[in-house]
Amino acid sequence: MSELPQKDVVDLSEDEARAELERLAAAIAAADVAYHQQDRPEISDAAYDALKRRNDAIEQAFPELVRIDSPSGRVGAAPAEGFAKVRHGVPMLSLANAFEDDDVTDFVARARKFFMQDILRDPDFALAFTAEPKIDGLSASLRYEDGVFVRGATRGDGTEGEDITENLKTIGDIPHRLKGSGWPAVIEIRGEVYMTHAEFRRLKEHSAKYGGQDYVNPRNTAAGSLRQKDPRITASRNLNFFAYAWGIAEDADGNSTPPAETQTEVVQKFKEWGFVTNPLMIKTQSAEELLAHYRQIEAQRATLGYDIDGVVYKLDRLDLQQRWGFVARAPRWAIAHKFPAEQATTILTGIDIQVGRTGALTPVARLQPVTVGGVVVENATLHNEDYIKGIGNNGEPIRNGVDLRVGDTVIVQRAGDVIPQIVDVVLDKRPEDAQPFVFPHICPACGSEAVRELNEKTGKLDSVRRCTGEMICPAQAVENLKHFVARDALDIDGLGDKQVAQFYAEGRIARPADIFTLKARDERAIKKLKDADGFGPVSVKKLFDAIDARREPELDRFIYALGIRHVGETTAAVLAKEFGTIENFRDTAIAAAHHEDGHSVFPEIGGIGETVRSSVMAFFANERNVQALDDLLAEVKPQPYVVTISADSVVAGKTVVFTGSLERMTRTEAKAMAERLGAKVAGSVSGATDILVAGPGAGSKLKKAEELGVEVISEDEWFERVSK
Repeated sequence: MSELPQKDVVDLSEDEARAELERLAAAIAAADVAYHQQDRPEISDAAYDALKRRNDAIEQAFPELVRIDSPSGRVGAAPAEGFAKVRHGVPMLSLANAFEDDDVTDFVARARKFFMQDILRDPDFALAFTAEPKIDGLSASLRYEDGVFVRGATRGDGTEGEDITENLKTIGDIPHRLKGSGWPAVIEIRGEVYMTHAEFRRLKEHSAKYGGQDYVNPRNTAAGSLRQKDPRITASRNLNFFAYAWGIAEDADGNSTPPAETQTEVVQKFKEWGFVTNPLMIKTQSAEELLAHYRQIEAQRATLGYDIDGVVYKLDRLDLQQRWGFVARAPRWAIAHKFPAEQATTILTGIDIQVGRTGALTPVARLQPVTVGGVVVENATLHNEDYIKGIGNNGEPIRNGVDLRVGDTVIVQRAGDVIPQIVDVVLDKRPEDAQPFVFPHICPACGSEAVRELNEKTGKLDSVRRCTGEMICPAQAVENLKHFVARDALDIDGLGDKQVAQFYAEGRIARPADIFTLKARDERAIKKLKDADGFGPVSVKKLFDAIDARREPELDRFIYALGIRHVGETTAAVLAKEFGTIENFRDTAIAAAHHEDGHSVFPEIGGIGETVRSSVMAFFANERNVQALDDLLAEVKPQPYVVTISADSVVAGKTVVFTGSLERMTRTEAKAMAERLGAKVAGSVSGATDILVAGPGAGSKLKKAEELGVEVISEDEWFERVSK
C-alpha cells in the first residue's frame, strides 16, 4: 500500500477519496482473508491498523462515499470454506470484568447479600469461590457421547460456532475417549486452546528459516492453526488445551446431569477423565484470599510459559450458581479480574464532542498516535465535562484534581486491554499557554441548548450534558436509527452504521418507519438505490429482503429498539413479558404519561424502578415519539410476548404476591420461581390477586388480602403446592 496517497484527509477531493476507499477496501479485505482464513498475514498489525484508521477517517469526512462493502462494517472474515456451523446446546457466554480490587470485594459482597437468608438460617452455610488463571487463547467446546469425542466447535458468537472437530482431534490434551467412569451420557467439555511461548518461538524460527510468514502472537497463531483446512497443519503446531467448564451434561434419557456438585469437583472430574486442568486453581471463602491469589498469579505471569490476561473467580457450588442466575449475556456467579493495562505517554492534541442517541455530549480525546499493548491508540474516552476538570462521578477528585488541556502530555492506558483512557497528566510538561477546556453548552450538531439535568432525588446535577433538540438533532436521529437496526435490536442485515449514516445524509431515511417504506419509495424514485455508488441490483434486493424479514419482530427486541432511555435488553424483556403486546404497552404508557400521578397508572413491575418508569412515561409524553411509533406500527407488527409454561403447573396464569420475611428463599428467588411456573408476580394486593404468600411479619398486604378474600398461604404451603 505504499502507493496510496497520504494527503491529509481534509485535503482529499471527492474523486480522490472515492478512489482511495476502493483501494483500501480491497487491501483490507485481502489482509482479512490472509489472516483469518489462511493463517498467513501479509502485513503487520501496525500496517493493518493504519489502513483501517485511514479508511475510517475518510468515511467520516465523506459519509456519502461509504461503500456497501466497507471494512468498517465488517469484523474479521467469513468462516473458511469447508467449516460447517455448530449451534451450541448451551450458549458460551462472556464474563463480566473486574479491574480493581473493590470490584472483587463487591462481587463477593453481592453473593453474600443474595444468599443472606441461607447464611442467617444455617450457621454452617458458607460461600466458597474458585480462582484460576484466565487463559488468553481460543475458546472451544467438545461434545462427548458415551465417552467418545464426536464434535468440537469454536465459540463463534456464543450461540453458533465453526465445526473444527478434525483439527481439535490433533491436540494431545484432548482425549478421543474419556478415561475412568462416571461421565454423563452426553457432555460438552469447554476450555481454552492455546499455544505455549516455546512453541510459538519454535514456529517463528522455523518459519523465518524457510522464508515463511511472520506470526504475530501466540493467541492469534493458535486461532489460525485451528482454522486450517488440513488437520495435519494443525497437528504440526503442537497446540494445548485447558479444560475448565462445560455446557450440556445429560443422562441417556436427556435429563440434566451435572458432573458433580461444585466447580472444584467438576474440574477434578475433568482431570480423572483425561483432560489437563490448570494447577493454579484454588478454592477459598474470602475476597482477601481471592485477591492474594490474583497477586500470586500476576507475579508468576512471566514464567508460566503461556499467555494469561487475568484471573477468573466463580461461585463454587453449582446449585448456588443456578440460583444466582444470569444477566443478559453473562453469569452473575463469575467474574474476570483483568490484569492492569499497559500504559504509554503521548500528547493530547484535541478534544472533540460527539452527540449520542440520547443527546449525551461525550468528549473524546484526540491523541498523538502511540502504541499501547500492541495497538496504536489515537483516541481515548473522556466520559463527561467533570472528568475533564478532574472530578469523578462521586464529586471526589481524580488525577489529584488535575484538569485536562489540549497540549498536555498524558499517560494513556487501555482499560481491560480494550478501552483507551487517560489516567494522568505530566504537569511539568504542560505548555505555558495551555488553556482550560470550555465544555460547550450548545449542541455542536444542531445548535440546541445542552443542559445538565437535575436529579430530583439527590438534588445533584447529572454528570452528562444533553442536547435538548431531540428529534430535530441530526446526530441523535442518526444514532437512534443505528440503535434501531443494531444486532441486539431489529438486527437488519446489510443496514449497518455506515449505511444508516449514508441513507440519512441522502434523505432516504429519517425515522425508523422510513426503513420499511424505503423499498416502495425507491420504486417510485427517479434515482434508484441500485444506481447509487457502492450498491447494485443484488445488494439492494438483499437489503430490501432483510428489511421485509423484520416486519414481525419479537416484542422485547422491538421495545429495546425504540431507544427509550434506561431501557436495555433485560428491561425490555421484562416490559414485554408484563404487557404482552405493543398495544398494551403503548396505551398504558401514554395514559400514565398524561395522568397527574403517572406512577399510579403505570404498574409496579418487579425489576423495574422509578427511574425506568419515569423514563418510559417521558418518552410517551412526547407527541413526536408517539407519532413516530404509530407510523412505525403501520409498517411492522411486533409479535405478542408468549411465555412457555409447564403443562402441569398449578399456578400458571395466577397472580401471586409475596410479603413478609421469607425463610426458605429470597424475594428474588421467589419471583423467579413463580415466573418459571407461569405465574405473574405483583408488588401489591388487588382484586386481581389470586394468591398471597405470607411470611412472618406480613402487614398491610396481608390485611388487604383478607379484606378482598384473596387466598393466603404460608411459604411452606407454597412449596407444597408447586411441588405437586
